[in-house]
Amino acid sequence: MRALTDNRSRNRALVDFVLLPFLFLTVALLGGLRIGAESRTFIFIAPPLVTLLLAVLSMLLFIRGGLLRLHQWVGSDLPPLTNVAHIWMFITIFFASAQAFNSVLPERGLLHWLFSFFFLWTLWNNQFSSFDARRLLRSLAILFGTAFVLKHMLLASLYSSDGGWLKRVAGTLLQGVALDAPGFAPATGYIAFFTLALYVAGLIVLAFRHDSHDSALALSRSAITKTE
Repeated sequence: MRALTDNRSRNRALVDFVLLPFLFLTVALLGGLRIGAESRTFIFIAPPLVTLLLAVLSMLLFIRGGLLRLHQWVGSDLPPLTNVAHIWMFITIFFASAQAFNSVLPERGLLHWLFSFFFLWTLWNNQFSSFDARRLLRSLAILFGTAFVLKHMLLASLYSSDGGWLKRVAGTLLQGVALDAPGFAPATGYIAFFTLALYVAGLIVLAFRHDSHDSALALSRSAITKTE
């Protein structure tokens, strides 16, 4: 029993100190990466101010949904290194959230504000809904998946040089509207997909971490009850 407890503690420390910070730091680094359509050079887009607001709303949802448990992460009864590691993970999740939104937001123009309003409206309405961790993860996966398809598939096809019938139809419908969407190389979409996949994977690992912690806590309580 002691060996099982030690293994569980080591695995939890590996997740907290290595795996989750690595995943979310990678998302924070890749979320602003673009590749120029003509020059094929790396372009780094700083997260707009609206993405920080979206990240704050997301963090509030994570707390309400049980993905972030501040009362268990930081406390005077925990070792200082554990408190520092959890605070660092909290910071990496915040900036990873901002960069995840940055990866699916159009960089400027009318589309940037339309997408921003879509995210703000969705996240604000979710603040007043009942959530658990699994339902929250499904909602975020659908939200980011929809935005990814709109930006990196539909809009990328619309603004490519060989956009075909979609480009002609959109040009007719939006005649006179300046959308001002810059074009990037197709590899940008692959980077965004990889970034979002890592972000969602990190949140899933975080959810399973809490599930295993709750199961271990329930088992220990049942063992104490049987002993008594």
